[in-house]
Amino acid sequence: MNDRPRAALAARLPAPAGSAPVDWLVSDVAVPYPEAVAAMEARAAAIADGAAPELVWLLEHPPLYTAGTSARAEDLVAPDRLPVFATGRGGQYTYHGPGQRIAYVMLDLKRRGPDLRAYVAALEEWLIATLDRFNVAGERREDRVGVWVRRPERGLGAEDKIAAIGVRVKRWVTLHGISLNVEPDLSHYGGIVPCGVRGHGVTSLADLGRVVAMTDVDMALRDRFEEVFGPTAGVESEPPRPI
Repeated sequence: MNDRPRAALAARLPAPAGSAPVDWLVSDVAVPYPEAVAAMEARAAAIADGAAPELVWLLEHPPLYTAGTSARAEDLVAPDRLPVFATGRGGQYTYHGPGQRIAYVMLDLKRRGPDLRAYVAALEEWLIATLDRFNVAGERREDRVGVWVRRPERGLGAEDKIAAIGVRVKRWVTLHGISLNVEPDLSHYGGIVPCGVRGHGVTSLADLGRVVAMTDVDMALRDRFEEVFGPTAGVESEPPRPI
């Protein structure tokens, strides 16, 4: 695994020339978390077996918390507030809910390069480029994964998290992915210590004064994804099938 700072890693992680485009699927209704995870794991297994193309799945969940593999019990501040799901992704507690665009990303790193740090750096680059489309300056931090925005109106050094990253790799196929706060109910973050990070807040495009439609966010995500990871092909399938 590469030990260079993520900011110094290659910003693009394309598939080899001649590869099939990445399937691109958007769900129009909130998907229950267990159903989404089951579909994602089945598709990732099919990708690892060479039986299905890579996939990016954009969706929303009903309000809930997820606990990553490093989650600490004391970071679940209000355990009875929302359903809590243990998950195999890295990281700690996070919130998912309406108004937040989640992208489950299933890519084959055997072909793109088996380097998890480079993959996380590419996800950050994708998010930063997407936010730039809405005139938001997203930034990475070497000591914490995700994308951050400065809040100088609150004082020197103040910043909030606008997008989270949590990944898992199985047989070098990626699972889980990113969540970008478009216009969620930010009060739900009060039930957890988001990603175990104290001393910083959480924000959204709407909170920053950028009120945009989810469809516009989806178009920006797809455009910027293709710049970082390569071509996509829209698919119509609910939920994503293994093949």
